[in-house]
Amino acid sequence: MRTDDDGRVVLVGGWSPTSGQAHFPPGPLCPYSGADDVEARDLPRTGTLFAWTAVTAAPPGYDGPVPYGFGIVALAGPEIDGTELRVIGRLTEADPAALSFGQAMEVVAEELPGGRRLWAFAPATTSP
Repeated sequence: MRTDDDGRVVLVGGWSPTSGQAHFPPGPLCPYSGADDVEARDLPRTGTLFAWTAVTAAPPGYDGPVPYGFGIVALAGPEIDGTELRVIGRLTEADPAALSFGQAMEVVAEELPGGRRLWAFAPATTSP
């Protein structure tokens, strides 16, 4: 994760020309082909909700608020040559009934107790 000049969060993934696939988080080898030609690429800032749930019990070592949302968001766009990449992560919406399949989502920053800053997906204010 990095923050752009405009203050918005950007997720950085990996792209392999050999496989033609993106992956997240980035790594030195393509998880699809094993090729070592991975390039860092900014991932699309918006996507669509694919699956979701609520985490209602804190995992070991977690001291943040509960419940919180957790889900899979499908990202696609020219940044990753139009392929689809499904990213698993935290959702800002904790109520599963407030979310729907295909709902527009966007990457945002969240702050947890203790000042830890992390990325999450929030319902988008604009369509992807």
